[in-house]
Amino acid sequence: MPDQKPERIAIRPLVIVAAFASSLAVGLLVMLWVVGGLRGGTSVASVGGPFRLTDQAGQVVTEKNLQGRPTLIFFGFTHCPDVCPTSLFEMSEVLRAMGPDADRVNAYFISVDPERDTQGAMKDYLSSFDPHLKGLTGDPDAIAKVLAAYRVYAKKVPLKDGDYTMDHTALIYLMDRDGKFVMPFNLKRTPAEAASDLKRYL
Repeated sequence: MPDQKPERIAIRPLVIVAAFASSLAVGLLVMLWVVGGLRGGTSVASVGGPFRLTDQAGQVVTEKNLQGRPTLIFFGFTHCPDVCPTSLFEMSEVLRAMGPDADRVNAYFISVDPERDTQGAMKDYLSSFDPHLKGLTGDPDAIAKVLAAYRVYAKKVPLKDGDYTMDHTALIYLMDRDGKFVMPFNLKRTPAEAASDLKRYL
């Protein structure tokens, strides 16, 4: 009926906003958990672990690729309306501010939505960002394994139109040259400041 259309139109943005707010809250809790704030001294060595995924060029990437250079990792999905493109843009700005040193850093965007994030979808999506960014995806089991290893929360949120969005942890993970978790990496500063900080781990 005509009088129901405004309600249907309004529902989708509200669901997305709710998912966004929820992901921020979950992200804060996970950040505290990861660094030991809620676990009374949780070892940061327990963040991360073996994985086997494929990047947008079809190359296999495993935890061994983290060895020898610092790594930034962000978990998200290509249909994300705001948090993911914003975070990837900020990561791109930091990589550009790194100059030639960006070649000495790993930067990964790992999908939490393997159902839609195929290799081709990741390639198209990342064409808008810094070329150093690699998008990693895999089958549901492989994604579930890496999410568990990095303590990432991800949940499908159905929308009224039959589509869905994803509620997920929205942190940037900083790993050192040995592939060990250091801390959540702060992008809420100038790209030059963040780049200078990241260069300390080269």
